[in-house]
Amino acid sequence: PVEEGRCELACLLPRLSAAEGPARVRRTCGFRGESWLLLRGWELRAGAAPLRLLPAAAHSSPSTLEKEQQEAIEHIDEVQNEIDRLNEQASEEILKVEQKYNKLRQPFFQKRSELIAKIPNFWVTTFVNHPQVSALLGEEDEEALHYLTRVEVTEFEDIKSGYRIDFYFDENPYFENKVLSKEFHLNESGDPSSKSTEIKWKSGKDLTKRSSQTQNKASRKRQHEEPESFFTWFTDHSDAGADELGEVIKDDIWPNPLQYYLLMSHVCL
Repeated sequence: PVEEGRCELACLLPRLSAAEGPARVRRTCGFRGESWLLLRGWELRAGAAPLRLLPAAAHSSPSTLEKEQQEAIEHIDEVQNEIDRLNEQASEEILKVEQKYNKLRQPFFQKRSELIAKIPNFWVTTFVNHPQVSALLGEEDEEALHYLTRVEVTEFEDIKSGYRIDFYFDENPYFENKVLSKEFHLNESGDPSSKSTEIKWKSGKDLTKRSSQTQNKASRKRQHEEPESFFTWFTDHSDAGADELGEVIKDDIWPNPLQYYLLMSHVCL
């Protein structure tokens, strides 16, 4: 209904040409739209039918209004349209620059991964030292992450459309997978979604289904309730737009994991 009201506005107000009408209406029918209409002697009325534009009988006519105020609002609207146009242009150019430098960074990410591979337990130490990630790790999660040899974050070519996080593991007693991945996507409408690798747990080793006995033992040892398994992250797609762990890995850990490894607040042997 609001959109129909805006379209009628573009048609009914003689000051708006067909070319400038849509852009003008988008600006003026936002939070300041009602004042803008009243200044021109129009108002939006809702009834059984969609919103309609009618002469504002209960308000002063345009001739009684301050001419300078009316002109100022029109000029503000024009300037705002230019600001919005520049913002859109800036976003497009920033995206191109980011895509360019993403490609330039790839050889260095590869070299860094090769060097990290020479350091035992680099990634589990990094995760344990990170305050937000460590809060998600149970003791068994840490044991499983000792087999984590490489982490990679790949942003899709159209950066705005999403990214993927890959975890590479050595042979381990917990699951069969060599690689666990989780992808985050934004469709053209901006709706977020995610998908991930199905973890093929070995018999009796599913960390996402800890028995109450295991949790009780851990609770007695740590003197607090054992957190939900880190690996449930791979199966949780309930709110892809607010995936804090994914954002932390992509935006905080991946750009410089060494800073967390060197904290050495925990020693992983």
